Amino acid sequence: MSDSVSEKLADAVRGAGEPPREVVEKLLIDVAGLCVAARNTDYVHAALAGWEASGKCTAIGHARALDSAGAAFVNGTAAHGEDFDDTFEGGPIHAGAVIVPAVLALSEREKTPGKTAMRAIALGVELTCRASLVAPKLIHKAGFHPTAVLGAMGAAAAAGVVLGLPRKQFVDALGIAGSMAAGIIEYLAEGTWTKRMHPGWAAQSGIRAADLARGGFVGPRTVFEGEHGLYHGFARTTDGNWDKLVEGFGKRWVTSTIAFKLYPCGTMTHPYIDCARRLSKKVDFEQIEEIVCEAAEGTLHRLWEPLAAKQRPPNAYAAKFSQPYCIAAGFVLGNAGLDAFTDERVADPRLRALAAKVRYEVDPDNPYPDQYTGHVRVRMKNGSVVEERQPHLRGGAHEPLSRADIEDKFRHNCAHGGWSASQADKFLGWAKRAFDARGIDLSEFRD
Repeated sequence: MSDSVSEKLADAVRGAGEPPREVVEKLLIDVAGLCVAARNTDYVHAALAGWEASGKCTAIGHARALDSAGAAFVNGTAAHGEDFDDTFEGGPIHAGAVIVPAVLALSEREKTPGKTAMRAIALGVELTCRASLVAPKLIHKAGFHPTAVLGAMGAAAAAGVVLGLPRKQFVDALGIAGSMAAGIIEYLAEGTWTKRMHPGWAAQSGIRAADLARGGFVGPRTVFEGEHGLYHGFARTTDGNWDKLVEGFGKRWVTSTIAFKLYPCGTMTHPYIDCARRLSKKVDFEQIEEIVCEAAEGTLHRLWEPLAAKQRPPNAYAAKFSQPYCIAAGFVLGNAGLDAFTDERVADPRLRALAAKVRYEVDPDNPYPDQYTGHVRVRMKNGSVVEERQPHLRGGAHEPLSRADIEDKFRHNCAHGGWSASQADKFLGWAKRAFDARGIDLSEFRD
């Protein structure tokens, strides 16, 4: 009997080389800042209120301590809530908002050494990102959120590393997590909150799966590739490119190419926002007659269609996944920061009027999902035409953010969430030492 994909992964995790510490530290800082930015929102308050169990683990920025699953759930929900978290091009998938909360919560419970926590984050992120390459676009096409589905698997692997599970139990944890994975994308219809909780749910699922495996619960060995396995259920296929998942795992880190967001909205909108911002310095948006954008077919159902609805998003959260609105924000506001995504801003008649002028044409040669590009062509009322193109996502492999950039973003997010500059500095100081500490302890960040 040949080894299953899970068994190959278990062996690769055990033999993995040195993880990319710089990227992991950036993920830690970025995720923590996002937790603070969202800590006063109604959806985070609801997530906290809806979790019954208390414990000794930290929901960053909140006084109440939770059990490990609860802390992972609340932090994961907060980290992804404003859609400002990291992205892996090729997925697309948001690994940090799942794996960092899962590892921090479980490590705090277990008093895990910092080096183990760092390794767990790196390996969990690596599995999540690589898993998104097995059957590109098919999970989204089937109506599911890849971050929710594949994040549960990465979180289970990360939790397995924290707990030091032996090979059989590590495989069981992955098998169990496959039955916990979930996350439909019907939030797109009305801009409701469920996408926000997907990383949090995946994070706590990974912890639950690993705990069950440690307790002796048995999961399917062929959870990934099986006839009734994860990809059959969520991507409608068992014919995946498994080499993308297992080949070079723990030796060649795709985690190193993770992109950090510059705007709190759908990642594929970002190059278009950049184009709009550049054009806004050249034209008067009030004199625009029409805006036509080349778009990838794989992005239409989330960002462009139905076009009439995307041109008039019903609320701030829906606007984050409206390409017309995000382009209008780039023109009218000159940016698309957190202040662009409030219900009051979305009702701004200037933004609505311009968004109504935005439409798309499918570009059959667009490289999505391997690369995110942007194109905005403007026809003015006087008949003149101007356009901008962008070949890649800023903040990603082609134009990465520095540690200083990430810390600057962190400080802005902390200020948005009501933390003082001294509190932000305190966390940054902790983050520099966290992966060398004898144990993970976040208790000083519970307010």
